[in-house]
Amino acid sequence: MSTTAVPEVAVTAVDEGFWTRARKSGAVLLALGVLAAVLFGALATDQQARFTLSETEGGAALEINGTVGAILFGIIAAAAGAALLAGVPKRWFTLVLGVGLVGFVLSFLCWQVSAAPEGRNFMPLVNVVRGTFVLALPLIFGALAGVLCERSGVVNVAIEGQLLMGAFSGALFGSISGSVWVGLVAAAIGGAFISLLLAVFAIRYLVDQVVMGIVLNLLAVGITGFLYERLMQTDAQKYNSAPRFSNWEIPLLKDIPLIGPALFRGNIFLYLGLLLVLVIHIALFRTRWGLRTRSVGEHPTAADTLGVKVLRLRYRNVIMAGLVAGVGGASYTLALYSFTKNMIGGKGFIALAALIFGRWSPTGALLAALFFGFADQLATYLGAIGSSIPSQFLAMLPYLATMLAVAGLVGKVRAPAADGKPYIKG
Repeated sequence: MSTTAVPEVAVTAVDEGFWTRARKSGAVLLALGVLAAVLFGALATDQQARFTLSETEGGAALEINGTVGAILFGIIAAAAGAALLAGVPKRWFTLVLGVGLVGFVLSFLCWQVSAAPEGRNFMPLVNVVRGTFVLALPLIFGALAGVLCERSGVVNVAIEGQLLMGAFSGALFGSISGSVWVGLVAAAIGGAFISLLLAVFAIRYLVDQVVMGIVLNLLAVGITGFLYERLMQTDAQKYNSAPRFSNWEIPLLKDIPLIGPALFRGNIFLYLGLLLVLVIHIALFRTRWGLRTRSVGEHPTAADTLGVKVLRLRYRNVIMAGLVAGVGGASYTLALYSFTKNMIGGKGFIALAALIFGRWSPTGALLAALFFGFADQLATYLGAIGSSIPSQFLAMLPYLATMLAVAGLVGKVRAPAADGKPYIKG
């Protein structure tokens, strides 16, 4: 039997010219640093900007003169931008960019904290860290749901609907039963119900997955809104007064400065969210299931020839994603709030952005979710200290951060090759 040799094709890197991604980022960062040093430095006051390591004004704190801090951190941001513009080794890009962005944020905070009214010119870092994690929780669960789906080759635009159905189901059944655990299970099932519809229509009937996701989001808004008006509004005590999970304190770890009170005095959703990130990351990159999932998301035909049940695996992973997102929805109604119509408010789409920003990785999705959670918490903090920035701008800050992150910070990313492409077994 003769074999045909396949000629090797030389692949050369595309010449990006002078304006590489790093240099473009450096130019923007340099401009932001100069803006921070000049503008924020001029607007800051000579009052001390205090960053306390507690939940109140008292206790240990990091202090710096507002004007000095705004100028200094602005210069640091500009220096990082200049370094990127001059050209740094590729392996240092993320670190230098991170230093520059942190410098810009700290310059901004020195201005805001020092200019706050007397008695409010401090930032309690414990509250900021805790608030960041609390606000990031639904994003973490939603982004993990996206990882499970899209690594399997199914686009999950229905995260918003899964979160919403989970929040509603948790509130309704938790209220009726009087049990947080019943509410938690019901929330997971509610999210899985939306995922099941996505799986059936996208995998079995080959409906466009993006369109189907949007339709399912509207379906979830319609169902929960209708039942909210018919049940919860008429008798909130019976149908919308679910018990709440209490905080669980972990001995010794809770006493770690700054991190302890924020991370180790949380409720079940905080611990479960961090645990799921670890479990899914290990399962996705260290187990046979993970290898099969990634192969189905990249090249389902090749996976099929090796004996992988492509459609079965996609069904299972999409439904599993709904369970995860449903629990994320319950983090609203079984820990923080009573249910209200459309209470998710676009967080599902931010979770989708976190998935892309995190490059379809559980740990990347976690970091991206924390970034967006910090933006949300920062808007809340600035409103509390009476910032001169208009409240309308503060309200849009999380969404603005989402657009800037996806458009400017991600760079070139590649989704799984078979993502969104139906598989028809030959």
